[in-house]
Amino acid sequence: MSESATRTKERKPLRPIDLEGLKALGAKAKLDPAKVNTLKAHTECEGVFRMMTYCRDLDGHLIDEPPTLLGEDNAPNPSEATLAALASCLLVGIHANATYRGITLYKLEADLEGDINISSAWGVGDTSEKRLGFTEIRVKFDIDANCSREELQELIEWSDKWSPVGNTLRNPVETKISLA
Repeated sequence: MSESATRTKERKPLRPIDLEGLKALGAKAKLDPAKVNTLKAHTECEGVFRMMTYCRDLDGHLIDEPPTLLGEDNAPNPSEATLAALASCLLVGIHANATYRGITLYKLEADLEGDINISSAWGVGDTSEKRLGFTEIRVKFDIDANCSREELQELIEWSDKWSPVGNTLRNPVETKISLA
């Protein structure tokens, strides 16, 4: 047996998404296309730059800074968490749309890099006029599926177009900040 045939035989599909549940979710969304959900998060500073965030009834999600930014290196920093959120959102979209289209996925991974100027260091460093935040994010996917490269490219582009996190990063978002 050839190496290629051996690899193909060993592939196991990713745990599937419930196709009927996915179709029902889509049908429900089409009934009220203007519906907006409000997501909530509560974050507590535990000291230094260690932040614990709670969403829904889940266990806390830790965010920290690396030692180069005076953190204790216990978890991803906020910018790394942003990259993780984007990757996760894109992969969810690819997985859902692959399921919807009858494409079996065997591997679904993303590597992200983002360029960010941190010289302002939260407003205590160089505060001269400059663009803050990511200036470029690069995403590379590693996908093994039972479809053509063209179909994968279409899945990626479709998922990027409809990604809530991707669109949050691309589009201006009104942010209202106040003291409780």
